[in-house]
Amino acid sequence: MKTSIKVIALVALALTLAGTIRAGESIAGKWTAQFDSQIGIQKYTYEFKVDGTNLTGRAVGITENGKNDVPIIQGKINKDEISFVEALKFDDNDVRIEYTGKVSGDEIKLHRKVGDFAEEDLVAKRVKEAGATPEVKTETSTATNSAPAKP
Repeated sequence: MKTSIKVIALVALALTLAGTIRAGESIAGKWTAQFDSQIGIQKYTYEFKVDGTNLTGRAVGITENGKNDVPIIQGKINKDEISFVEALKFDDNDVRIEYTGKVSGDEIKLHRKVGDFAEEDLVAKRVKEAGATPEVKTETSTATNSAPAKP
């Protein structure tokens, strides 16, 4: 009887871990989002990398004020839920943008909290073609060293 309980417990644990791994693998890759904020339309590309339950990568945001390209930090995956931080530097100020979200197929519904300034809900969609990124045209230069956009 004790052996049966151990086997059932091990199978349940294996299924739980398998679900986490599959969810993590489905998150890896490029995702794009566009949303309206206090500073206007923002266009983002998120590139997620997964290592177990850890989520890293880059967040590239483009507004009419410029372009931000920062690492994703403190990322976590728990089944279909994710959380991460975009650590933005604006002028001489550090601005912490916290994300929480839920993955469903090729979409991630995200909630974005910009310090104590603003909050937005957005939907990121998977970029399906390898290496494809959306072309974004703005009136200002989108060079990597452009002035960072205001959160």
